[in-house]
Amino acid sequence: MDAAPPFGPARRSVLVAGAATAALTACPWAAEAAAPVTAALPGGPSGAVPAGRAAAGAAVELPLRGDRDTQGDVLAGSRKDHACLLLLHFRGAGMARRWLGRLLPEISTTEEMARFNAAFSAARVKSGGTDPASLSALWTSLSLTHPGLRLLAGRDPFPALPAGGTAEAFSQGAARRAEALGDTGPSAPDSWLFGAEEPGRAVHAVLGLAADDPGRLVEAVARHRDAVRAAGGSVVFRQDGATLTGALRGHEHFGFADGISQPGVRGFDEPDPAGAATVLGKPGTRIVPAGEFVVGQEKVGQRPAGLPAWATGGSFQVVRRLAQDVPGWWDQAGERLAELKKTGAAPPEATSTWLAARMVGRWPGGTPIAGCPAAEKPGPPGRDPDADLTYGDDPQGWLTPLFAHIRKGNPRDGLVTVPGRPPLAAAELDGRRIIRRGIPYGPAYDPAAPQGGAGGPDSPRGLLFIGYQADLVQQFEFVAKRWINDADFPPGRNPRVGADPVLGPESPVAFETPSDSGGRATTLKFGRFVRTEGALYAFTPSLTTLRRLVDGGLDASIEVHPGTVLRVGDVLDAGDARLAFGADGDLVLLDRDGGRPWSTGTAGTGHDAHFSRDGELSVRDDAARTVWRSGTAGHPGARLLVRPEGDVVIVDGDRVLWRAPDGDAG
Repeated sequence: MDAAPPFGPARRSVLVAGAATAALTACPWAAEAAAPVTAALPGGPSGAVPAGRAAAGAAVELPLRGDRDTQGDVLAGSRKDHACLLLLHFRGAGMARRWLGRLLPEISTTEEMARFNAAFSAARVKSGGTDPASLSALWTSLSLTHPGLRLLAGRDPFPALPAGGTAEAFSQGAARRAEALGDTGPSAPDSWLFGAEEPGRAVHAVLGLAADDPGRLVEAVARHRDAVRAAGGSVVFRQDGATLTGALRGHEHFGFADGISQPGVRGFDEPDPAGAATVLGKPGTRIVPAGEFVVGQEKVGQRPAGLPAWATGGSFQVVRRLAQDVPGWWDQAGERLAELKKTGAAPPEATSTWLAARMVGRWPGGTPIAGCPAAEKPGPPGRDPDADLTYGDDPQGWLTPLFAHIRKGNPRDGLVTVPGRPPLAAAELDGRRIIRRGIPYGPAYDPAAPQGGAGGPDSPRGLLFIGYQADLVQQFEFVAKRWINDADFPPGRNPRVGADPVLGPESPVAFETPSDSGGRATTLKFGRFVRTEGALYAFTPSLTTLRRLVDGGLDASIEVHPGTVLRVGDVLDAGDARLAFGADGDLVLLDRDGGRPWSTGTAGTGHDAHFSRDGELSVRDDAARTVWRSGTAGHPGARLLVRPEGDVVIVDGDRVLWRAPDGDAG
């Protein structure tokens, strides 16, 4: 949740006071960014200019914008005002596969969404910010849980479950891992609306529908419910979501602009010619290797994914229903502000919004408080709100508190792991980013509404969180456990920083301010006003994998993707076969009993192993000289597979180019 107070009479004055202060405050950058303008994709219906033209006129390759295999919501995003998730259970594999076969033509791809979003954004800019009535779409996505994959494939989707890895996390599911993620007490699975069902009612599939037109969405939901029922399935849970209206449009229920800070993706987002590490037009947004979000693309540090071939082109999905107690949140902000004023840690003119902005790290309109600490000041439309955002010059958290929600979830260039030492480079955190697709549910809070009335304090409302990543453990779970919920992050500070006051557990936090002696900390106790009401781990497969599942097929071979580098300690586990790079520099095939039916014979010389983009596996020494090779160069698109059958192969289509333990095969 990247969270303005509700706009009823009791709290509207808070915003007015904040706006009045903002008019007197100079800020170096804008408060709100318009939707980015992206060129339409090549091959579009109107002969549009190809995407990826840099300002200097040089072509920039953005191959992922033309991807017709990866589902569109992962990289492009549906960006619709109305959405519905249907959580489905099926009684039998045969009818479920036939249902999937009929659904396949409707599933939206990256290419389709990217093309539409580009046209929509361009038309919106041309009309001065009004949504174009002539452009409308209905998007469909499908994700499968571990029980769902097992049902459709007729067997477990993983040949092995290495302890601590994403395969283990996915197979266990969100409910079994809830305690470690802070889902305890009122957020524990025994009170969830979905995600903790008995096996006979387990969620198998997450069908996502999103549309501009609410009427069209209603029709689609009814049609799909009928199709599921005809296939012997049932809807375990239905979750509707919709963009809030009026002054809260683009905000979540606490009133803060949401979805601002998304990572750029290499091969999808156009890099800035002045510095390829950031997105064109968004200098505060780093470009992250696509393999952190889509399995099979290059990862940070060329690390192996270690996942089965069926995962290639897909992404792990986290679904969470997060209930928000809006009046409780703002009452708390007012109470804690009074405490700060008593100690002199907050200025006398500060409002509840002043403190709430520090809890979030942004003002309600999206402006980071790092550049506008006194109040929010809107800037030129279309300017990236994070253009100048840095924490590197604020190691103590005097501008943006170290406990602030956006800083805990993405420390950027301000993460000091040992007090007194320089912060880590922002690039070192690229592997922790996730892509967020959230949408509010429920009516906006109206302080004038009675208890039990629409908009009243007890009306169900919150945020439907959807996140995509290639590794559940190293991305979503790491950020949740080690950053958001950990009171000792950043580490080694006295007093401890405290947990994220937006999403984390109840926790005292250290509100740090400068003083004549260098600094002081005022302890504030924040309660929990966001509650987990349901959670799922699912996987959003490529269309190739979905087509195979229609026939009950699923390739469980562990795939080593082109560009991957294996280093000492890396083990790719396919059950009866494991490919390991040993501490002695030898690349070894191990059987289930630990035998070594094959190795490269590079002990004493090997430093790493590399699978190239033209299909060759090689072992290199510490000077990057090749000391062993498979002899399969010249085959771009070739695949390296560690197969449960007990061997390792390099294949080009159906042709085996090389095989171990037997050696050359073609």
